[in-house]
Amino acid sequence: MRTAIVTASYRGDFERCRLLCESIDRHVSGHTRHVILVEDRDVAAFVGLAGPKREIVGERDLLPFWLRAFPDPKSFGRRRVWLSPLGPPLRGWHVQQLRRIAAAVRMPEEVMISCDSDTVFVKPFDVAAMRSGRAARFYRAAGPAHSVLPQFAADHRRWWAKSGALLGIEAKGEPDVGYIATGIAWRTDTVRAMTARIEAVTGRSWIAALAGTRALSECTIYGRFVDEVERRPDAHLPAARSICRVYWAGGAMSEASLRDFVGGLDPAEVAIGVQSFTGTDPGLIRRVAGLA
Repeated sequence: MRTAIVTASYRGDFERCRLLCESIDRHVSGHTRHVILVEDRDVAAFVGLAGPKREIVGERDLLPFWLRAFPDPKSFGRRRVWLSPLGPPLRGWHVQQLRRIAAAVRMPEEVMISCDSDTVFVKPFDVAAMRSGRAARFYRAAGPAHSVLPQFAADHRRWWAKSGALLGIEAKGEPDVGYIATGIAWRTDTVRAMTARIEAVTGRSWIAALAGTRALSECTIYGRFVDEVERRPDAHLPAARSICRVYWAGGAMSEASLRDFVGGLDPAEVAIGVQSFTGTDPGLIRRVAGLA
């Protein structure tokens, strides 16, 4: 099963994305290619990262003409907002999700590993570990979906409810399982079946249905589709942990705390994810990861 790594990024995360690329080149093997998905205006900034196994893809190759980015007047143009005639304004993190799904729908590889820009591999990793025969590793964490970040419990409830509506799943109560992580594998045939299901349920193209809401979590949609609609145990191998340990929130990490964080990885964890909004210095992450 051919496997590609996919990263959705933007110019504000360029240095972190470059660090991810260096860590993939140092530690990761077995993948066909690494695809970086960016807004068209950012292609020139990222093109220097391209190489024999790395491609930079602008969003106009993936998204429809009616979804366009503009400077956000509320931030005096520092941020971007995506406008369409089909729904509310979308932020960059919404559109990154649409890019990832669109890439998965189109790619020839059977498996896609999604890695955020702020992921760094710190151990050798063969992507074959994300497969077992013809089954792909499927991240599913037991317990409340919002247990990692309780402050986002309301968001998780909205994402859960919306994913059910998009997939035509009978309403359920509290989210009782979590699917959100980085360094997770998707089967591309499952993504195509998922988007076909969304179109059958909503009567719209999958991208029009998803662009029509801000309650968007592609990991939750994929996870619920696998568990509650597709139900192919031969195709998915459930795993309660992702390959990446994430520092989701808090202040900037010190060198000592970051070294403790890396030192605390279990044998199955081969990467760290230090969220960019924590303000942790990428140079510090580079040193601790041994890439300086």
